[in-house]
Amino acid sequence: MFIDGNISGDSNIEIAGVSEIQKSNKGTITFLGNLKYKKYIDTTEASAIIVDDENHLSGKDGVIVKNPQLAMAKVLSMFFPNKYKSEGIHPKSIIDSSSDIGNNVTIEAGAIIESGVIIGDSTFIGANVFIGKKSKIGSECKTYQNVVIYNNIIIGDKVTIHGSAVIGCDGYGFIIDKDKNFKIPQTGTVLIGNDVEIGANSVIDRATIGETIIGNMSKLDNLVHVGHNVHIGSGCLITAQVGIAGSAIIGDDCQMGGQAGVSPHVDIGSGSIIAAKSGVTKSLSGGQMYGGYPARPIKEQHKRDAIYNEISIMKKKLDRLIKT
Repeated sequence: MFIDGNISGDSNIEIAGVSEIQKSNKGTITFLGNLKYKKYIDTTEASAIIVDDENHLSGKDGVIVKNPQLAMAKVLSMFFPNKYKSEGIHPKSIIDSSSDIGNNVTIEAGAIIESGVIIGDSTFIGANVFIGKKSKIGSECKTYQNVVIYNNIIIGDKVTIHGSAVIGCDGYGFIIDKDKNFKIPQTGTVLIGNDVEIGANSVIDRATIGETIIGNMSKLDNLVHVGHNVHIGSGCLITAQVGIAGSAIIGDDCQMGGQAGVSPHVDIGSGSIIAAKSGVTKSLSGGQMYGGYPARPIKEQHKRDAIYNEISIMKKKLDRLIKT
């Protein structure tokens, strides 16, 4: 089976689409990925439900899998295949004659490609994208509308960059000299690995010297800021509004919740999970979840929160006693 599951109920049901469990139609398939939505099982109109426990079906037809969200992702890809078809080079794009454009490339209107740029086969360049001198973009990439890629940037294969992201702008480097802020020239580059996704309006700064690196298979959400000389390992998941300051090193397979912040020059070990709105102010060994400000092992943070709540309750009681 395409989603590697076991059918429960009628195996001859015809499925023509996908729907949400709370807003469904007959002839569609839906899924239960979070038990918060189990209350919709009885009222859903979907003809089949993907679950991880047959008992959740309450007698309805469905498919039992280990991971309903993964199964639904596969189903969606089946109904909405991501097939690329080249639309060629728009006459209103501006492409320097010294650039090297691969086969089956799409370049939409208003795109500007400067000298020495290399673009691999079957890559999509959206409207009004700017690609600076001597930058390289691999094969089967998608660079959506209004993306800005500065000069001398290297991007791997199968990379997706969503609208209005900026890759390779100057890092925030200044030295205070008496009453002036002296700008440190930002002379390095950005290296983006294969199968990376960068969300809309995200910014990745070029290195002061050397490289800012985003490892293979890492996925950045919208509105993420990566500072100069940051190294992000492979397989990392970084959600919206995370800010990573200069020269921080993030290990492989790390996850960061929304609005988390990372101080400069710290190391975060592989397998770390940084809870939303946490602040990493010192290096972390990795392999566990951290939370709070400053970020510490989540169990320790929970203990501190509990103690704080107890003290707050005691203070309120003491205030009442004083008033009486």
